[in-house]
Amino acid sequence: MTPRSAPTLIASDLDRTLIYSSAALDLRMPDARAPRLLCVEVYESRPLSYMTETAAGLLGELSHAAAFVPVTTRTREQYARIRLPGPAPRYAICANGGHLLVDGVSDPDWQRQVAARLAAACAPLAEVRARLTAAADPAWLLKERVAEDLFAYLVVDRALLPDGWVKEVAEWADGLGWTVSLQGRKIYAVPRPLTKSAAVLELARRMGAERILAAGDSLLDADLLLAAHRAWRPGHGELADQGWTAPQVEALTETGAAAGEEILRRFLAGA
Repeated sequence: MTPRSAPTLIASDLDRTLIYSSAALDLRMPDARAPRLLCVEVYESRPLSYMTETAAGLLGELSHAAAFVPVTTRTREQYARIRLPGPAPRYAICANGGHLLVDGVSDPDWQRQVAARLAAACAPLAEVRARLTAAADPAWLLKERVAEDLFAYLVVDRALLPDGWVKEVAEWADGLGWTVSLQGRKIYAVPRPLTKSAAVLELARRMGAERILAAGDSLLDADLLLAAHRAWRPGHGELADQGWTAPQVEALTETGAAAGEEILRRFLAGA
């Protein structure tokens, strides 16, 4: 009997990698040639996120060809709003690696591991949150949020945000074991051990996966792409803006929804 090959784990960011808001679709073509869209997220009776029908078909194929795992900075509640085409993924990673979902339920053993790592290596969330909110100016601060009692973020008016503010706060947070980054309209403060890659590597260990394929567009995806054997980033996003790459990471030229389609094609070819 031929031995069964070890599974390939495909770990992908969601927002602006596979799914897109109407503003992020970036459909650079005449209206008559624009692709048909599938809404994959509704919130308070409003459609929020989309895939092209082509991307939806590719994801449906992928779900039958490999172990597909959504990996997101979204909270569990925010992730639950998404309805991806095809069978529901058995595994998902939320809160930037803070929760490993198995059939929709957060794995308690992983929660304990995360809590122990954070307690050993980082200042408390309350301390960092207090510093962020105290330093922020109401003139440009729109919202302040805590995600899953794991990390904090600010929603800001980018046009009014002072030059150097993020860098100054990031230098302070670094000494406490936290990272601070600006992504779109959000300033994230995340404990350094809280990473997408740690959760993906744990899941790969449990599954016996020998290959990891990954994709993502933001600074919080960099560690995930570095942990993969092959990875792709779209032609948009913070990683693209910085020209970031690595030996196993391919920088795609496609942007917007077209990048989502191309990433899924690469996943299928790799699977």
